[in-house]
Amino acid sequence: MTASSRSGWYRKGGKRVLDLLAACGLIVGLSPLLAALVVLVRWKLGAPVLFRQQRPGLNGRVFSIYKFRTMTDARDATGNLLPDDVRLTKFGRWLRSTSLDELPELWNILVGDMSFVGPRPLLVRYLPLYTPEQARRHEVRPGLTGWAQIHGRNATTWEDRFAQDVWYVDHVSLGVDLSIAFATVGKVLKRDGVSHGETATMPEFTGTTETPATLRRAA
Repeated sequence: MTASSRSGWYRKGGKRVLDLLAACGLIVGLSPLLAALVVLVRWKLGAPVLFRQQRPGLNGRVFSIYKFRTMTDARDATGNLLPDDVRLTKFGRWLRSTSLDELPELWNILVGDMSFVGPRPLLVRYLPLYTPEQARRHEVRPGLTGWAQIHGRNATTWEDRFAQDVWYVDHVSLGVDLSIAFATVGKVLKRDGVSHGETATMPEFTGTTETPATLRRAA
């Protein structure tokens, strides 16, 4: 029996069933923490408590992702939003470093927009910028965590990150997902790879101009 046939049951339905059961259990079990975070975010950052944004998911289908808000709405004299690193408060940085801002994505997993493990859902405007190979990251549901997140999280290049996403698409299995889940716990506890260099968030993706190092190493 080949590796692909052994993992076929997981790809075809097992992964979704486990996602559904785990999401239900965590939403119930973490409900006190979720309620406390709602109160804290409302107190520290104001309304709305949730950040909502359109993201592409499985096969590029667009859905609304939910996170706890981490930034203020501070604007300059002309009404434009200030840069992310200015609007990201100390409390917001703590939410991000602990990944607590991601907890509302349990709802996205519950309704089938996302999985616990998969390539992170990025911005809709990036869709036309992907190479055909990079676009393969949408062949699976996006995840709360993924192979790229345990190999650098935000502290890596876009090209290497996409190459890692495609590697995951070709190697989806229960064993791989469990290894990613356990590694993610360690990353979160160490707050490793949250920022990209000196920036508060990952720089804008503007397209690929050269072969990523990860693909060169694999060649």
